[in-house]
Amino acid sequence: MCKHILNAQVSIRAPCCKQWFDCPECHAEKEDHKLAKTTEMAFLCKKCKKAFRKDMSAYEESDEYCPHCDNHYVIEAKTPHAVVGVEGEDARVDARMLKDDRVKQIHKQSVFMTEDDDFVDRIG
Repeated sequence: MCKHILNAQVSIRAPCCKQWFDCPECHAEKEDHKLAKTTEMAFLCKKCKKAFRKDMSAYEESDEYCPHCDNHYVIEAKTPHAVVGVEGEDARVDARMLKDDRVKQIHKQSVFMTEDDDFVDRIG
């Protein structure tokens, strides 16, 4: 999984070392050489797990889809951004995660409780 592009739809085979990478930054991190440029690229669809080749010199709009499963792999990349926040919903919108001490707690009855236990729970 690529940490640079969160929604990568394909892996690309580097022509220089013949290994699969999700983006050029992943190649730069793992290899000690520059990524070679080529006009014919090999892709691996992450949806159907099948490989295919595309000639980038004659690239058309119909080439933005996997030929095997029609997955649209040319989409706007989502990159990670640092965010400081609280996990959970906004308490002003959804206050279910907050305990309200003003509400009287309802004691649940059980078939295993005797009358003496019930009396102790009510006064205690």
